[in-house]
Amino acid sequence: MERRGEDDEDRHQICQRKDPDGQLCSCWQRHGPGRGILLFPVGIEHGLAVLAGGLATVCPSYFWAEVLLDTTGETSEIGWLTYPPGGWDEVSVLDDQRRLTRTFEACHVAGAPPGTGQDNWLQTHFVERRGAQRAHIRLHFSVRACSSLGVSGGTCRETFTLYYRQAEEPDSPDSVSSWHLKRWTKVDTIAADESFPSSSSSSSSAAWAVGPHGAGQRAGLQLNVKERSFGPLTQRGFYVAFQDTGACLALVAVRLFSYTCPAVLRSFASFPETQASGAGGASLVAAVGTCVAHAEPEEDGVGGQAGGSPPRLHCNGEGKWMVAVGGCLCQPGHQPARGDKACQACPRGLYKASAGNVPCSPCPARSHAPSPAAPVCPCLEGFYRASSDPPGAPCTGPPSAPQELWFEVQGSALMLHWRLPRELGGRGDLLFNVVCKECEGQEPASGGGGTCRRCRDEVHFDPRQRGLTESRVLVGGLRAHVPYILEVQAVNGVSELSPDPPQAAAINVSTSYEVPSAVPVVHQVSRASNSITVSWPQPDQTNGNILDYQLRYYDQAEDESHSFTLTSETNTATVTQLSPGHIYGFQVRARTAAGHGPYGGKVYFQTLPQGELSSQLPERLSLVIGSILGALAFLLLAAITVLAVVFQRKRRGTGYTEQLQQYSSPGLGVKYYIDPSTYEDPCQAIRELAREIDPAYIKIEEVIGTGSFGEVRRGRLQPRGRREQTVAIQALWAGGAESLQMTFLGRAAVLGQFQHPNILRLEGVVTKSRPLMVLTEFMELGPLDSFLRQREGQFSSLQLVAMQRGVAAAMQYLSSFAFVHRSLSAHSVLVNSHLVCKVARLGHSPQGPSCLLRWAAPEVIAHGKHTASSDVWSFGILMWEVMSYGERPYWDMSEQEVLNAIEQEFRLPPPPGCPPGLHLLMLDTWQKDRARRPHFDQLVAAFDKMIRKPDMLQAGGDPGERPSQALLTPVALDFPCLDSPQAWLSAIGLECYQDNFSKFGLCTFSDVAQLSLEDLPALGITLAGHQKKLLHHIQLLQQHLRQQGSVEV
Repeated sequence: MERRGEDDEDRHQICQRKDPDGQLCSCWQRHGPGRGILLFPVGIEHGLAVLAGGLATVCPSYFWAEVLLDTTGETSEIGWLTYPPGGWDEVSVLDDQRRLTRTFEACHVAGAPPGTGQDNWLQTHFVERRGAQRAHIRLHFSVRACSSLGVSGGTCRETFTLYYRQAEEPDSPDSVSSWHLKRWTKVDTIAADESFPSSSSSSSSAAWAVGPHGAGQRAGLQLNVKERSFGPLTQRGFYVAFQDTGACLALVAVRLFSYTCPAVLRSFASFPETQASGAGGASLVAAVGTCVAHAEPEEDGVGGQAGGSPPRLHCNGEGKWMVAVGGCLCQPGHQPARGDKACQACPRGLYKASAGNVPCSPCPARSHAPSPAAPVCPCLEGFYRASSDPPGAPCTGPPSAPQELWFEVQGSALMLHWRLPRELGGRGDLLFNVVCKECEGQEPASGGGGTCRRCRDEVHFDPRQRGLTESRVLVGGLRAHVPYILEVQAVNGVSELSPDPPQAAAINVSTSYEVPSAVPVVHQVSRASNSITVSWPQPDQTNGNILDYQLRYYDQAEDESHSFTLTSETNTATVTQLSPGHIYGFQVRARTAAGHGPYGGKVYFQTLPQGELSSQLPERLSLVIGSILGALAFLLLAAITVLAVVFQRKRRGTGYTEQLQQYSSPGLGVKYYIDPSTYEDPCQAIRELAREIDPAYIKIEEVIGTGSFGEVRRGRLQPRGRREQTVAIQALWAGGAESLQMTFLGRAAVLGQFQHPNILRLEGVVTKSRPLMVLTEFMELGPLDSFLRQREGQFSSLQLVAMQRGVAAAMQYLSSFAFVHRSLSAHSVLVNSHLVCKVARLGHSPQGPSCLLRWAAPEVIAHGKHTASSDVWSFGILMWEVMSYGERPYWDMSEQEVLNAIEQEFRLPPPPGCPPGLHLLMLDTWQKDRARRPHFDQLVAAFDKMIRKPDMLQAGGDPGERPSQALLTPVALDFPCLDSPQAWLSAIGLECYQDNFSKFGLCTFSDVAQLSLEDLPALGITLAGHQKKLLHHIQLLQQHLRQQGSVEV
């Protein structure tokens, strides 16, 4: 870098050297005798850092000085004006460093007449101020002591006076003679700090002169250094004058300069060179900065003005920058470089969305930055950002089409179901729209000339047609015998941005196969204090084979919405677990392959008061009928009834229904469990207890798992004349021994005997071809334990109670057959898409007592004795699994530790968030004395009460009603091995919130320990189960930190 003065021969350039501490500094080196810029080190009060032709040797902190005039080191004649002539003499002397220099001397004290004063003036040349507002002068001079000159009286001085005057132009020649008479402004009277004795007897002005043979004894002046300033300067230039009134002095060097704040880059803004204030001292001059390339002013601190005001720095009177106001920010697409000196473009693949002095970030998923300086990463083809998505959000795509549409006809309506799309597009805002088309002429799938149009307004959708959040919708108002096309579209927040229409799946539906008509009436057959047996005739219009009936009942004292349902394969059912003396409402509907028909009218029956004997009504009914019809009509009615029964049995006595009715009691429809192993011919048991299916009706699809006998696949079953349904197909390994085949089919024979809404339904077996296969209903959501682990915290306590109630009802049903499950656990319960829990693995006996040790009752462990009471114990462990969302019972304890804990009568503690009432029910099931454990019917009744009156969940019960039981302590986390909240979240199974913690700066355990329930929604933790679990572990964390003494909570 170079700076040129008015004379091109006078130039100054920047150099660099290290200071004594090794710090690299910038200095100005002068290459000519003219004017330039000097670098002054801070803290040096006397002497300039840059001497003639030299470099500053110390410059850790600096400011700029604009040199206006400098006689330092001058060796040629300077030629300033003097008055009177000879009042000041220009001579050459040696300075204090023995260097030859030109000086001005005045020493007329000894030669002056007594009583006369001295008035000797010395004036500089005209000095251009060059923008300076205040000038600084530094004087190097020497003064002789009056005492050493031998001068008496008051005519000797040891001071001189400094003046200046401003002028727009240099003095004209005709006014040169009177320059000393012009109007001068006094700066100061300059007094020497030290005066020096004379080295000779001479007191003339030549006392400092250098002789022809060198300095001689006068070599080396002893100098004073004084600095003064004056201003403000407003005209083009100025003169400086020195007045001697009787001193003997030598003016060795005069330097005139002004302070200038140097051009600087700071906070991504450039500030120009700025002259210091003319007022001097602490006065400031504001300099407006300009943001560097690709930067913009930051917003004002007050007012929030968009774009902000330009940044400002202030130059003080000593040429130093101070008091920064505002700054600049790198624009979007640019990041800081070289500290705060520049902004550079983000490289390819990186972006920055907003102005700021932070580095660029990698592009989010499914986006890219093909060119530098990207303020946002455009999405890859086929992916988009919704208007509500921030620029840093990953790009997402529309979902794929829904899967597997199917429907169930319900009168003039149908329930349309589907499965979630295979691809969700990376978003969580999935919605469904239903498009309905009505086709006239012929079936839409026939390819004929039929036309389809939008469905009539009479067709309605429940809950709505668009924006569905669940994978089902009830479509009502359909006309019989009219073909429809129902199309389900999957959409999300970016579907509207895609040029393609939403992905959809369609299904052809028709109500041509009508459902049964309503069941006309319900009769009471018998009643007791806690049960009622009812029967009903078949509908007037069956419209197909009746598969089963659904009985709905509710307590009249309760809300009708709290009703219960029971499925019966016959036209008789017994409802148990009723309250004595209560009135109950009953309704029945029939189901065929076309779906459920409508419910018939409500009828009301009352249970007997406590203690009364049950009453039988068949005789009363026959008396009523006889009294009405008479004796003659009775014979005719009996004949008609016999013919109708025979005819009806022929119609219904085929297929699966016939097999089921073979094992129904002719009175009340009660079945009896038959152990297949008691058959001499096991094949006979299979034929009688399970339905044989033609393999031609089966379509095998993908593998969904592996069982103990072979692979389990998903498939389709569609017997002739029936609706296609999804089934699970387990095929026996090829080459299995005969004993293995019998065991495989024997389990199917066990399962085939039970018909309950909460027990896995056997669809049939394949034994007449290979491989042997067992077909059951398809449970979409798999085992209960893994289902809960994947959805931790997503259910309310009542929903979890309803799941447990379903399992308890199934076990109540099994225990009524004297059937012991032996291996009940959450893993042996399957869940379908409607969240119905169904007990499976019937007949799967554990191999030894240790196989399911964590679920086994003490008597099973000790003696291998399985009873209904041991199933109750296992059910209690299942309850604990459900409330802990699939946590492993007894955590990571070894089997021996589990055995010891059970023997010492320790019991599992309540899971986080578990209501007290449920844990007390668990403790009841874990009574060591099996006789004290509740029966399944009592458990079902307890769950029903909790569902009807949720406040019972919080009931603590009477502690005196049950023996005190010690509770296990959950296995503690190994805190020394957890180095961060991220690792802690992973250890407690809530790693899904790691990004949330990082986003809100929760980086230490102390931060996490301060969280409360009110803080969790702001962190995005809204699921009640997750909140309870997290608060539970925060309490454990607080205990750990208290022990460490590192946090106050």
